[in-house]
Amino acid sequence: MQIGSIEEFQSKIKRVIITEEEIKSAVKKAGAMINSLYDGKPILLVSILKGSFVFLADLCKQITVPCEIGFMIAKSYYEGTQSSGIVRINMDLEHDVSKYNVIIVEDIVDTGRTLSDVVKLLKSRNPASLRVITLLDKPDRRITDFKADYSLFTIPDYFVIGYGLDCGEYYRNLPYIAEYSEGKDE
Repeated sequence: MQIGSIEEFQSKIKRVIITEEEIKSAVKKAGAMINSLYDGKPILLVSILKGSFVFLADLCKQITVPCEIGFMIAKSYYEGTQSSGIVRINMDLEHDVSKYNVIIVEDIVDTGRTLSDVVKLLKSRNPASLRVITLLDKPDRRITDFKADYSLFTIPDYFVIGYGLDCGEYYRNLPYIAEYSEGKDE
């Protein structure tokens, strides 16, 4: 996917479905929830790259308990709006998770394949505890029996962009969540 102009870029933003203000409010509440759950117990926030980096950056600013940050690259989307069905771990954690209360920070739970595989992998490494927090939950697309411990927003079956989520590596920089328009005249 190559975008040639600002007009073409903007033409793919069908409509905003979650505003920047709604996201900020929800992230603040999620941070407070994490603070109360862990109350001084060190945690490891694990960001699943690339999509969750914006969410992680804002969430960690709301957390007052000691925390470290780790990164993994795991994905099933490669060039388009459909999952490939194959989850690949392209970059693993450098941390020994057995020493941590782990919180996986994810951008979206769609089919559930990626998170299901990542959770199995990390559980096999015996963390002190493991939870999943996701910015978006899209239960209509679920094909695995996976449910995040905490979801900020539940959305219908739209392909969404913004706030870290992309289409062909574009749109991560939008400060809101928008529905992506595949056609030119929608």
